[in-house]
Parts: sequence; structure tokens; C-alpha cells
Amino acid sequence: MTQISILGCGWLGLPLAKALLEKGFSVKGSTTSPMKLSVLENLKIQPFLISLESKNVSGNIEGFLENSKILIIDIPPKLRGNSKEDFVGKIETLIPFIEKSSIENVLFISSISVYGDDTSPDSNRDALSVTEETIPIAIGTNLNTESGKQLLQTEQLLQSNSNFKTTILRFGGLIGEDRHPMKFLAGRENLENPEAPINLIHQVDCIGIILKIVCHTEPVEVWNETFNAVAPFHPSREEYYTQKAVDLNLALPKFNHENLSVGKTILNGKIKTILNYTFAKPNL
Repeated sequence: MTQISILGCGWLGLPLAKALLEKGFSVKGSTTSPMKLSVLENLKIQPFLISLESKNVSGNIEGFLENSKILIIDIPPKLRGNSKEDFVGKIETLIPFIEKSSIENVLFISSISVYGDDTSPDSNRDALSVTEETIPIAIGTNLNTESGKQLLQTEQLLQSNSNFKTTILRFGGLIGEDRHPMKFLAGRENLENPEAPINLIHQVDCIGIILKIVCHTEPVEVWNETFNAVAPFHPSREEYYTQKAVDLNLALPKFNHENLSVGKTILNGKIKTILNYTFAKPNL
């Protein structure tokens, strides 16, 4: 029985752990909440209380990694509002423990925010299509979020390490049955980028793609790869969120058309060609 360690059993990591157990894997899961340890244990996930800091790891990290072949890192940077953590430093602190462990493959959950936005003067919703071969720092004029910058540095840090193989999953905006950005946009006014395409992915497909990677047995290599994980559905922000407001019986959002829309269309070619994955929720 192959053992997998999931660093971060939150909104995505916990249902992922359940899906891996159903596939016959043995799963170790980490949390930063003592209250959640019993939740993991009751689900037959081996629970570990682990907290990463820029220069320290709290908890039994050696035990968490012991005898696992795959490590899934699913801890998003806390860089919104006044929180400005050193996410790269966290992973730098973690890496020596991975090097000394039985881990052979690392799956790092990243984000399409590493690409920034197309900010060129002639920008329009069809101007920029992004593939995995697109160099993030080369598009537009900026890598426009601190989260994107630190995620890109972390990707490079992990993939440059020869002690293990790292595959990067760059997820689009995450939605699920209990999570949708429309709930925060309902009734708001002067929303920017009405013509920018959406780049979202449902939780069901996040898990499905990860299962495809960890269960992959075909000759095609899936480790040391980078995948854009976004549903193949890219209507404009105004079109999509207006229709979602109607569907959910919420107040319509209002968009600002005075400024130029900036954005990009994220293409997911490798998901199809390498993983042969079919989206369960293609139209969101």
C-alpha cells in the first residue's frame, strides 16, 4: 500500500485525503489546529499537528514524512490584508526534512497567479493565451501579486532540487458546492475587468486531476512537470457573474467599463495530452 503525506488538510486537502483512502492509499495528514486531529483520525487519516514557519517547523515532521513516497503540499500563502508571511522561507525550512526522508515525489499546489495579467495597451480578452510553456515573468509588465511572486519562487526552489521530483499544479480560482466568488460579488458596483475571461476550477476536478497524477502508471512521465489546472470555460467576468447571480437569485453585480479590461486565458493542454483527464465540471 503506497503511503502519501498531505501537508495541509483544509478545504481541498481533507476531501483529497478521503478520495486517496478510497483508492487504497495510506494517508498521513497535517493540520495546524489541535481541534482537527480527532477529525482526521476518525476518517482513518494518520493525524499530525504541524506548523511551518520561515525558520522553524513545529511538530513531528519526521514522523509525518516517514515511509511516504509522495508529499502533497497544499498550504496557500497567507499574504492578504496585513498578513505578509515569508512563504518561500517556509518551504526552504521544509526542504531539508524532505531530503532526509523517503519522499520521492512532491506535488506542489500552486496558482495561476504566477502569470500576472496582460497589461499591454492593446490588451483585450483574446489578447493573451497562457500555456505551461509561457514564462510567467515575461507576460504583460508585471507579476502583480505578492502571492504570485512567492509561489513562483517556491515552484523554482522545489523543481531545482535533485533529491526528489516535483510536479507543479497551477490551479485557477477555486470553487465548490460551499465556495463561490459570486457570493462576495453580489450587488457590488464598479467591478473592474468586465471583459477579462474567467479561469476557474471546481473542487471535484482539483481532486480528480491530483488522483490522475498520483495513480499514473503509463510510460509518460508525470513528475517534474507543470500543469495548468483550469476548466476549459472562459466567458467574460461580466457574462459569467451576471448569469451566476441570476442562477443563485442574488443581486446583480455592476461592472466598470471605463477602464481597459486586463486578464488572460489559461489553457490546460497538458491536462488533456499527458493526463488524458476529462473534466467533471467543464462549464462551472
